[in-house]
Amino acid sequence: MSILTQLPIPPFFEAQKVGEVWRVPYQERAIAAKAWAHQYNISPASEDRLRICLLAIDVQNTFCIPHFELFVGGRSGMGAVEDNVRLCEFIYRNLGSITQIIATMDTHTAMQIFHAVFWVNAAGEHPPAMTMISVEDVEQGVWRVNPAIAPQFPQRSLEELQAYALHYVRQLSQHGKFLLTIWPYHAMLGGIGHALVSAFEEACFFHSMARQTQTKFEIKGDNPLTENYSVLKPEVLVDEKAGAIAQKNSPLIAALLDFDAVVIAGQAKSHCVAWTIDDLLTEIQLKDPALAQKVYLLEDCSSPVVVPGVVDFTAAADAAFQRFAAAGMHIIQSTHPLTPQLISARPLLQQVKPGPPLDRAGGSEFQPHSP
Repeated sequence: MSILTQLPIPPFFEAQKVGEVWRVPYQERAIAAKAWAHQYNISPASEDRLRICLLAIDVQNTFCIPHFELFVGGRSGMGAVEDNVRLCEFIYRNLGSITQIIATMDTHTAMQIFHAVFWVNAAGEHPPAMTMISVEDVEQGVWRVNPAIAPQFPQRSLEELQAYALHYVRQLSQHGKFLLTIWPYHAMLGGIGHALVSAFEEACFFHSMARQTQTKFEIKGDNPLTENYSVLKPEVLVDEKAGAIAQKNSPLIAALLDFDAVVIAGQAKSHCVAWTIDDLLTEIQLKDPALAQKVYLLEDCSSPVVVPGVVDFTAAADAAFQRFAAAGMHIIQSTHPLTPQLISARPLLQQVKPGPPLDRAGGSEFQPHSP
């Protein structure tokens, strides 16, 4: 780790552009990063004795840029934009301390089980976005697999797809998960919405060049037959014949727990961030509950889902974070320097009494924002 733990913000960073989409000038930033590392004596990440990971969840245009498909506005109405200003500044200030950045990317194509085109009713109509499909809906034929998309799944006949669809919604119900939600098309592979926020991508690239380490990208949500709220585990793992269709992300879990500290930020605090942390905590408690102490939650770099006048998940998100703190995780602000003293210190919030586990049941007040 570099001797300096708090660095200045590079002059090219423009906070007012964080809510916009633009091209990162890679070659210019690569040259600037090399000079920056020399000026501030920033050593290669391979020399770090204290290894710190930044796990940035779904910092993508689809969630973080106003007017994109599932923009997370929070109570301020500009939550994700404000969060990403702070997140970029956090990366730049702690450039010499962050060993690796892992960026998760929600990744979808059109023909997936949570998209409208997958389903039709008796009239051949697709379900509107945000339709909740229950076990009864599938059993009674209110919604059936669209015959036109069956050729996209050559390993299964239409009848087998229909059997799987019924199995899928039953699995969700039996395991206390969300009802199957038909989401607006978003984070579409190859589209602008799928891309990382430009300012965040620039910060990741600058970090990569200055520390001579590769940003790691973790794809989630691309399996056509299951949802994937958490980056660590899909919602359904087996088909109607008990055959595996997906698996939890064991390599990423192992990699995260191998770091001395894991700092987590991203969107949305109330949903994909919370579910990922919850799954990580489950793995930690199975392995060694004390490992929770190596997890740091950047509270001011994540926002909850808020739809003014409709729903506000702020309280639910805060309650989830309090539960994580009670389990031993640290809640910090982006202005806190990543010093060895901070990483080894125990938080005051650890003494919060444990609350109930996250309610992941369909129809609850705590609902997801994206598959």
